Amino acid sequence: MRVAVYGGKGALGSTLVNHFKSKNWWVCSIDLRENPEADVNVVVKGATLEEQAAHVNNEVATLVTEKLDALYCVAGGWAGGDASHENFIKNTDLMMKQSIWTSVISANVASKHLKEGGVLTLTGAEPCLEGTHFMIGYGLSKAAVHQLTASLAQKGGGLPEGAVVQCILPKTLDTPMNRKFMANADFTTWTPMSYVADMFTKWVEDPSSRHPNGALIKILTENSETKETVV
Repeated sequence: MRVAVYGGKGALGSTLVNHFKSKNWWVCSIDLRENPEADVNVVVKGATLEEQAAHVNNEVATLVTEKLDALYCVAGGWAGGDASHENFIKNTDLMMKQSIWTSVISANVASKHLKEGGVLTLTGAEPCLEGTHFMIGYGLSKAAVHQLTASLAQKGGGLPEGAVVQCILPKTLDTPMNRKFMANADFTTWTPMSYVADMFTKWVEDPSSRHPNGALIKILTENSETKETVV
């Protein structure tokens, strides 16, 4: 299998790269930093969305010589604040760059380099199905990813024939950073990154396990048991 991971040096992205390499898959990592475990790396450059997209597309066109079975966009981050917060505009700008820009570029790359019948995975967020007054920038950025998913799934959305888009909506992933900043949380309600890696693997190896095209998929964990539910 041949896959690309946008955000391949982040917490979830690194887990995915390592997991796929353990299965002898060919992996392209796309991130601001190289992941030495990947077969090839695209280091994102550019100050604007247009510049980043042009750079990533040019690099991918050079390095990815065969069509991809899947492209996973797991880039992102978190910043809070309501409309009166002193960093509201700054944080909203950051969230748009980390979630919307990366998802839009991933969709563009997938339109050119995904196999027919392949899978594009984007990352939304379960809390952002509703208002998020304490993290408005994050909420509106993830809501945009949910909308992008719906648009890509429509006929004429631009993906290759038979390709599907899936958008995962985790609540809280069990990452080192989350454990650092939420040390007193109930970890039995956090979703292991290994669960996501296994799920992504299954969607490639067994296409019948995929959810409907354009699905927003809640990934919720209770008492250390994780379930997927289509919104």
